[in-house]
Amino acid sequence: MIKREIAPGVWSIVVNDWNRRLFDSLIPLPDGTSYNAYLIRGREKSVLIDASDAAKVPEFLSALEGESPVDFVIGQHVEQDHAGAIPAVLERFPKAILLCTPKAKGMFEDHLHIPADRIRTVADGETIALGGRTLCFLHTPWVHWPETMCTWVGEDRILFTCDFFGSHLATTDAEASDECRVYEAAKRYYAEIMMPFRGQIRNHLDRLAGLPIGRIAPSHGPLYTRPGFILAAYRDWVSETCKNIAVVPYVSMHGSTDRMIARLVSRLAERQVTVYPFDLPVTDLGKLAESLVDAATVVFGVPTVLAGPHPAAAYAALLANALRPKIRYAGLVGSYGWATRIGDQMKGLLGNLKVEFLEPVLVRGCPRAEDLDSVSRLADQIADRHAHL
Repeated sequence: MIKREIAPGVWSIVVNDWNRRLFDSLIPLPDGTSYNAYLIRGREKSVLIDASDAAKVPEFLSALEGESPVDFVIGQHVEQDHAGAIPAVLERFPKAILLCTPKAKGMFEDHLHIPADRIRTVADGETIALGGRTLCFLHTPWVHWPETMCTWVGEDRILFTCDFFGSHLATTDAEASDECRVYEAAKRYYAEIMMPFRGQIRNHLDRLAGLPIGRIAPSHGPLYTRPGFILAAYRDWVSETCKNIAVVPYVSMHGSTDRMIARLVSRLAERQVTVYPFDLPVTDLGKLAESLVDAATVVFGVPTVLAGPHPAAAYAALLANALRPKIRYAGLVGSYGWATRIGDQMKGLLGNLKVEFLEPVLVRGCPRAEDLDSVSRLADQIADRHAHL
């Protein structure tokens, strides 16, 4: 636990989870993560913005030892990596009231069993004066749950954003000093969590553009003291502009699909298309998700198992379908033994994507020279389409 004063009367409380390697039993965490909360004291009232993961309650409460009571706990998001410690905080400060959006109220009651009489809802744009500081609540639904909000402190020009602009990055640095590393972590975080909601996020970014933001304080990862860096990155990621990139997740059982993928990658590279191939049995799914943020095309390399797609490839398709990247084209190459239905089945797994499905290249057995020529033609189709991005 690291407690720092980031502005006069404003403290960050950071609990690093150095060794956590999986989030939601789904998302790999190669750099661990942090759970950030913020304590703000005005002349008249005090607030705690967010809390910590339930597994870190003892560490988190140690930061509040000796502190005078807070009047309010602001629950910007119900998910337990931020709210899990809130019941313990309310027990520590029995007169404190939890502030949240109307949508969050019932969720706090259901997820964390917080009594209704300890909760007060705040409207979008509502303000609370602390004495020398005023908090303004900005509802940001679907960043990335329906109940989320941000908190703006105009006097300090700090925007507290919870998951918005976050990064899964355990670090002792208070600020985003190594922006290359933070950019990579924030992009990966966006890909895994925020990308399905890029339309809503665009609207929220437009609204935030009117604020003179000096710092952004997320609840994962370091603070942004140059907020233009992360705001510009998000505007790029949520735009509809694709880049000259093809992502190729594949799996090969006996080498046939592997040969086809090798030809595809080689031909795309010859045509000046940037290619990110991923051998699915050994792939970090977070890196795969991150690669989809900017890509124009995804091509799945899929061998057939009992007439259907290999489970690893089907899982990758389900992931892409859930994340809803802005890709424009989708392709399929693969090998089968005696019969296959993977064309229709893989297409069915990608129903959320608004893409043009290119003609698949499916080969019975080991690919012949003419089959590899068909793969080259698929690569040429992709390159030709990318020329008009």
